[in-house]
Amino acid sequence: MFKKILIANRGEIACRVAATAKRLGVKTVAVYSDADTGAKHVAVCDEAVHIGGSAPKESYLRWDRIIEAAKATGAQAIHPGYGFLSENEEFAQACADAGLVFIGPPPSAIKDMGLKAESKQLMEKAGVPLVPGYHGANQDPALLQAEADRIGYPVLIKASAGGGGKGMRAVDKAEDFAAALDSCKREAINSFGDDAVLIEKYVQRPRHIEIQVFGDTLGNYVYLFERDCSVQRRHQKVLEEAPAPGMTPEMRAQMGLAAVAAARAVNYVGAGTVEFIVEQRDDSSAAPGRPKQASVPSGGSEPHEVWGVGGNKPVMNFFFMEMNTRLQVEHPVTEAITGQDLVEWQLRVAAGEPLPLQQDELRITGYAIEARICAENPDNNFLPATGSLNVYGLPECVTFERGAVRVDSGVRQGDAISPFYDSMVAKLIVHGDTREQALARLDEALAQTHIVGLATNVQFLRRVARTESFAKANLDTALIPREQAVLFHQESVGLPLAAAAAVAQTLLRERASEGVDPFSRRDGFHTHGVVQRRFEFEFGGEHAKAWLTYERGGCLHLAVGEGDAAVAGPLVFSAQAEGIELQFAGQRTRAAVYAQGEVDHVFTPLGATQITAIDLLAHAGEAAAEGGRLTAPMPGKVVSFAVKAGDTVTKGQPLAVMEAMKMEHTIAAPADGVVAELLYAPGDQVTEGAELLKLVIAEKA
Repeated sequence: MFKKILIANRGEIACRVAATAKRLGVKTVAVYSDADTGAKHVAVCDEAVHIGGSAPKESYLRWDRIIEAAKATGAQAIHPGYGFLSENEEFAQACADAGLVFIGPPPSAIKDMGLKAESKQLMEKAGVPLVPGYHGANQDPALLQAEADRIGYPVLIKASAGGGGKGMRAVDKAEDFAAALDSCKREAINSFGDDAVLIEKYVQRPRHIEIQVFGDTLGNYVYLFERDCSVQRRHQKVLEEAPAPGMTPEMRAQMGLAAVAAARAVNYVGAGTVEFIVEQRDDSSAAPGRPKQASVPSGGSEPHEVWGVGGNKPVMNFFFMEMNTRLQVEHPVTEAITGQDLVEWQLRVAAGEPLPLQQDELRITGYAIEARICAENPDNNFLPATGSLNVYGLPECVTFERGAVRVDSGVRQGDAISPFYDSMVAKLIVHGDTREQALARLDEALAQTHIVGLATNVQFLRRVARTESFAKANLDTALIPREQAVLFHQESVGLPLAAAAAVAQTLLRERASEGVDPFSRRDGFHTHGVVQRRFEFEFGGEHAKAWLTYERGGCLHLAVGEGDAAVAGPLVFSAQAEGIELQFAGQRTRAAVYAQGEVDHVFTPLGATQITAIDLLAHAGEAAAEGGRLTAPMPGKVVSFAVKAGDTVTKGQPLAVMEAMKMEHTIAAPADGVVAELLYAPGDQVTEGAELLKLVIAEKA
C-alpha cells in the first residue's frame, strides 16, 4: 500500500478519497486554487499545495503543477477523483513518465473509451450492443445533418469527448439540427477542448442503467451490480439508486457480463462504469418466456433483449452508451448495497494487489438512493446559484460505512459556492432493507437538510421522490418533464403556517432581549382590555396581513389573512433544541426558522419556504421597475449575441448566450421590442446582475 498520495481534485470527492486514505493509514496531499484557499478538502488532508488561479484551466487542469506538487511532497501516487483530469490519457501518461502511479486505468484504456465514436467501434467488435447512430470521424455539418436525417428523428447530438451532459442536445426535427449542432460544438470545445460529436437515435422511454466494473493488474474482473440513474435534468443525474428496480437476475447477469466484456476489450484496470441505455417497450405480441425478434440496429450489433419474468412484461433492450473511466459521482449507492469501499479497492488495485473479492463473493443487501444536492433554482430552468452557505444543516449520519444515512460533502457552513466550479453542494445517500424504507429515509433526511444563503434543489428532490412515477419505480429519463405539474412552482408550506412560524420566531427573539421587570416585557402585559398587534408579510409574491391578539392570562390568538379567507386560532409554541414546537389552526409541527435580513427561511417536515417580514415603521418607497434591462443571472462569460443594435425582436426570442458553471444559458427577450445597444462583447466576463444589452420595449397597442 502507498504511504502518501496526492488528490488531484477538490470538493466532496477530494474529501471522500482523503477519508478512506486516512482509515488505511495513507497520508494525503491536497491541491488548491485561489478560490479554494480555505476549502474543506484543504483542511482534511495532511498537506496542501497551491497550484494556481481560480479558473480550472489555471489550476486543476494544470497537470504540470500537479505533478510537481506530487514530487515535491513525496507522494507515490495521484488519485484524480472525477471531473477535471480524471479521464485525460495525457495526464495519466505524464504521471507514469514522472514515476508516479495514476490511480485509475492505463492511458490506453482512457484513450480507447474517451472518444465516444471510437469506443463504439471497439464495443461492436467485442459484441456489446450499440444504439443506432453515426460515430465517424467526418465532422462536416452537412454530413452530420444527412446522418441525422438517415437515422430518423428524434436524434441525440453528443460531444465525442464529453460527459456529465455537457455538449449534448436532443433534436426533434431536421430544421432544428443546425442550431443544436452549433451549440453542442461550442459547449464541447469550451468543456473538453474537442468539438467532435456523434449522432445517435434518441431512444424512446429510455432508462439509464450503469454497471460498476473493476479490474486489477492480474487480469481479474468483476461487476459490482447496477445503478439506475434514469432521473435526470438537462442530461445530468438527479437521483440514483441501486439495485435497479425491476431488474431480473437474468438481465443483471447479461448486463454485468457485457460490461466486463467492455472492460476486457481495453485491458481495463481499476474502477470504471459501463453505461447502458435501456429501451422499454410494452410487447404483448411475443409469447411469454420468449423475446420478440428485433431488427439489427444500423451500424451496430444485435441488441440484447430480456423478457420479464411472469408473462407480458415490458421487453428491455439494452445498448452500450459509454464507459466512464473513473469513479462515478454515484458510487456510494454501490458501496451501500455491497458493503465495499470502492476507493479502498482503487488504492489496493493501483498498488498492485488483486481484487479484494471475486464475483461469486459479492452480494446485494437492501436498497440505496443518492440525491445530488446542488446550488441551483429548479423553477428557473435549474439555473446554477452562487453565494455563501449561511446555514448548512445536515441530518445525522454514518459518514462512510453502510448505514441508514450518509452525506458526502466538500463544504462547511460559511463556505461560498463560487461560479468557477460545478454547482454540487453535497450528496445525500440513504440505505434501507427495502426500497420503500429507503424512500422514507430519503424524505426524512432531505427534510432535515437546511441550507440558507443561496437557492438549492432540496425541496425539488423531495417532490421528485414523492411523485407517483418514482414511488412506483415507473422510471425513464422523461420522468421530470412527465411530472412537471407537481414538481415546479410548488408551495408545500402555506401562508398560515409560514406566518405562524415567523411570528413565533419574532416573539422568541423579543423574549430573549427582555429585561427582568414586568414593564419591559413585550408579551402584551396590560391591566385591562385587549391588545392587538399587526404583522405584514410578502409571501409568494403577494402581500399578506396577520393580527396577533394578546388575551388575558397570557394566551395568544393569531389571525392570518382577511375576510372569509382568514385562518385563525390559538398560537402555541415553545423553543426546542432543533427549532420551534408549533401549534396553529389545527396543525402541530416542528419548524426551524432562520432570519436573513427581513426574510425568514422556514423549514418544516412538510417542506420549506420563505416569508418576508415588512417593517411597518420603515418608509418603503419602491422605485419603479426599469423596463428593457436584460441582466446576467449569475457571474459568467458572454459567449455570443444573436442580435445586433437596431434589431426588432419578439418575446421569447434568444438574444444572448452566457456560459457559467460549465453550462450554457440562453438569455431571451422578455417582451417584443427593439435592441438599442449591446453593452458587452463575446468573451467578456460579467458579474451577476450586469446589464448585457438595452431593449426598448414595444408599446402595447
